[in-house]
Amino acid sequence: MQNYAFEAIQLGGIAKKVRLELVKLCRSGNSGHLSSCLSCVEILVSLYFSKMNHDDKFILSKGHAAPLLYVVLSERGIMPKGRLSTYKRIGGLEEHPLFGEGIEVPTGSLGQGISVANGLALAKRLDKDGGHVYVLLGDGECDEGQIWESAATASKYSLSNVTAIIDRNGVQSDGPTEEIKQKNDLAEKFRAFGWEVIIADGNDFSSLERALSVESEKPKVIIANTIRGKGVSFIEENPRYYYGTMSSADFDGAIKELEA
Repeated sequence: MQNYAFEAIQLGGIAKKVRLELVKLCRSGNSGHLSSCLSCVEILVSLYFSKMNHDDKFILSKGHAAPLLYVVLSERGIMPKGRLSTYKRIGGLEEHPLFGEGIEVPTGSLGQGISVANGLALAKRLDKDGGHVYVLLGDGECDEGQIWESAATASKYSLSNVTAIIDRNGVQSDGPTEEIKQKNDLAEKFRAFGWEVIIADGNDFSSLERALSVESEKPKVIIANTIRGKGVSFIEENPRYYYGTMSSADFDGAIKELEA
């Protein structure tokens, strides 16, 4: 994968197109995770259109954001655009990622992403491969104990070639994250586990670029503050769309707004 150095304004145009294609894809499959995908569009666009090169790997630990990954891979030319028409069809793209063009590992069982990233990073070290491993997690996913076991492992082996990004949109499937289990101390927890911690605006390309450019001898985590449903005004921070399917009228409204 060739690395491109797009300016923030160009990345913004790509993100708008990705959002439009994402809504169309979710409509075709009547997917229930659109707002969770919309929150992290800038993160994936930053990685695939600015930061990552052919030596790097990406793990979507929050596997329910698979529709976004499919669209980004398609727009990047890694996955054939025709594959999108198979979404949620028999033998086609699943609601969580399986093996395929540009997909390193099946995901969806939350909490496993950093463990996978650690394994890939250790393999790169053994192979003397200079590539980096990026993993995107949800903030609700950080309730999982495996996250903290794998965080300790990454620190023990000084896996400076691992960067975790947390989509900190403040909501998980059962409601606001702070009502389920308090997460305001995520930065302190990761520091206690020996990680370099960077706070960023996860919907701002300049902020993400600065965060992704930080160098450290430690594994790195970017806590990316985002807006659930970002880019579609009536979905943003609206509890109605936190979980579940949308009506045809909702999809039509979202498409019309993004095409404007």
